[in-house]
Formats: sequence, structure tokens, C-alpha cells
Amino acid sequence: MNKIWVIIRREYITRVAKRSFLLMTILIPLLIFGFYAAIIAVAISGGNESQNIAVIDDASLFNGKIEDKENFSFTFIKGESIDNFRLKYHRQGYTSLLYVPNFDISQPSGITIFSESQMGPITKSRIERVVNNAIENKRMLAAKIDPNKLNSIKSDISLINKVGKGNEFRKGSSEVSSAVGYAAGILIYICMFIYGMMVMRGVMEEKINRIAEVIVSSVKPFQLMLGKIIGIGAVGLTQFVIWIVLMVILQFLIPVLFPGMAQAMSSQATQAATQQSSGLTAVAEGLKYLNFGLIIFAFLFYFIGGYLMYASLFAAVGSAVSEDQQEAQQLTLPITMPILLAFVIMTRAAAEPESGIAIFGSMFPLFSPIVMMARIPYGIGTTVPWWQLGLSMVFLILGFLFTTWLAGKIYRTGILMYGKKASWKEMWKWAFKS
Repeated sequence: MNKIWVIIRREYITRVAKRSFLLMTILIPLLIFGFYAAIIAVAISGGNESQNIAVIDDASLFNGKIEDKENFSFTFIKGESIDNFRLKYHRQGYTSLLYVPNFDISQPSGITIFSESQMGPITKSRIERVVNNAIENKRMLAAKIDPNKLNSIKSDISLINKVGKGNEFRKGSSEVSSAVGYAAGILIYICMFIYGMMVMRGVMEEKINRIAEVIVSSVKPFQLMLGKIIGIGAVGLTQFVIWIVLMVILQFLIPVLFPGMAQAMSSQATQAATQQSSGLTAVAEGLKYLNFGLIIFAFLFYFIGGYLMYASLFAAVGSAVSEDQQEAQQLTLPITMPILLAFVIMTRAAAEPESGIAIFGSMFPLFSPIVMMARIPYGIGTTVPWWQLGLSMVFLILGFLFTTWLAGKIYRTGILMYGKKASWKEMWKWAFKS
């Protein structure tokens, strides 16, 4: 155990002390923050160009009135023919010209928008929406249907979901549970890929540089492999925690660094506050009933279990290849495919947590670290019975022990093999030879 600790300490210190670690740990949050700020800036500035649209309405479709919306203003032109006015509308300060000829209300056609340059799809769709609403109102009036009465008849309710058994029920939110489960599953999915590849590259580097030959003379290959997996995993966790802290700090710095952006955001937020208040209340209500203690515990368990299981397999592949990167990619395909398939099943489990494929995915060890986390926020003891959670954890532990044993057998042979191209058939022989 002392030798394993020495290897863990060596892997952790040597990697954390590298300049590349410090640069990536600081640069990645800054890059993410930069993209985030750019997205906000574009979202705020996008669509702010005013559209002053001239309208010649020969069909009296709009009855001389269109309500101005956002950056769109409409001006009706009287006493001008379309042939004359389309030659001079731009000189008079209009960005485009909407022409509505006389048409049959049952089969509208010929409505045209004139502009000097190609109109963007968003601008075009907004004008089309205005025209379509006017046509619908005309058709309702022709059918002697009061548009206001029709709007008052329409219904848009949200069902209240009560979760529980017997006399004990609580309010639930499938949207919030789905979002939390989806986020947790994606996080584990990304981490298993990134940290698993780190383990494989670390093993390959030591094998190429012949460092492993020296180390194996002092420790057993299995101890070396286990020490590398835990040490690199600790490096990844350290980097992950630093990223979270930096992103939280940078999030609070947005109003300070971009005061103009914050002001624009606040003005837009004021306009949308009424529409968003009910949605925010529903989200807060849904989060209140989530068992975050259990979710965090399960996340750590499935993150560590999934990482250890897949990292051991990546370490086995790293020990079997030398400098050929293409060979490494071919050998990692059988490992990455279950992770990708687990992600696909997770998207189904986040939407239908009690489906058969979701239950199977949360039980099978190669899938459960990702899939089970998509189901847990829906409720332990209700959507996810306790026996399913316990069985899933047991299967994951057994899967980790098996893959570690299997990878250790491959590792002890592969780490000292040079000049021979490995295959999964060859690695299988290494694993089960006495």
C-alpha cells in the first residue's frame, strides 16, 4: 500500500507542477468565460437594427394599422402605386416595402416584400407572422367568428404533478428533474472521456520513454497501474474543482467587467420579467423538493466508480501500444463505444426514467455511471426503487473489480512488450494466461 501511495503522490505532484497544467487550468475557464461573454454580447446586440417598413395595402388587409413590435415599425403609404414607389422607397428612409395586392382571402397570393439586399430569415419570418395573423383575422370575420372571443376560449394550463403514495404527496417537476439528471450524466460522460484518455497517454509516455521498466523493478505492475489511475484521477479532480471555482468567480465579475452589457441585460430582463416569473417560480419549486444530499452522494459514487472502471481499461490499452497513435485509436474503440451508447440511453432515461431501456442502462455497469444519474433526480424510492439503486451500485463495484483485474493482467504483459503490434485477441490471451 505504501508503494501505491508513493506512485499516486508522484503522478499527482509531477503533473500538477507542470506549466501546461497551470496554463490549461487557468486558460480554459478564461476561454469559456470569453465565449460566454461574446454570446451574451451578440444576444444583446443582435436584432437591434430598426426596420422601418413601408406598406402599400391595396387589399385593405390591415385596415390601415399594424402594431409596431420590437424594432419593427410600419408606415402605410397612400396615393402611390407599387410601380412608382418601389423605385424610391429606400431614398425616403424605408428599409423595405411590403406590398399587399388585391387577392381572394381563401387563397392569398402575390404578397411581396421588396428590399435592396437579401432579407435575413428572422426578419422575414417576423413579417410573415404579421401577414399571417392579419389573414387569419380576416378569415374569422368572414366566417362570422369573433377573434377576441376565440382567443378567450383558448386554454393553456400546466398540470400540477403530485408525487407520492398513500397520504404523502409532494409537488414534483419533471422538467427540473430531467435537467438536473441530464446535466449530471453529461458531466460524468465528459469526465470519463477526458480523464480516461489522460491515463492512457500517461501509460504510453512511460512505456515509450522506458521509465516503466525501471519502476516495475521495484513495484508490481498492478500497483503501478492502480497508482497511476488514482494519481491522474486526483489531478483531474483538482483541475475540475479549480475550474468550478474560477467560473463562479468570473460569473460574478461580468457586471464589473462589462457594465454596458449588464445594463442592456437588465433592460431586457425588465421587459421579460413578467413572462419569466412564473417559470422561475416553477424551477425554484422543483429544486426545493430534490434530495441534493443523495444526488451529490450518488454523483460522487458513480463518478469515482465509472472513472476507475474505464480508466483501468484505458490503462490496459496504453500499455499495449507504443508510438502508433492510430493503433491506440483502434484499440480504444471498443472502450469508447459503451460510453457513447450510455450517453444515447441517458437521453432516453432523462425523458422516460421508468422505461425498460432506462432500467437496463442503470443496472449494466458499463452504462450505469451515466444512465443512473439521469434517473436519480426523479426520486429514490419512487421512480427509482431502493433495490434498483443498491443493485446498480453492487454491479458497478463488481464491474470495477473485474475490469481492474482484467486490465492488470493485460498491463503486466503489455507494459514490457516492444516492437509487436497488439490486438484485442492478443490482449485477451495476456489476460487469461497463467
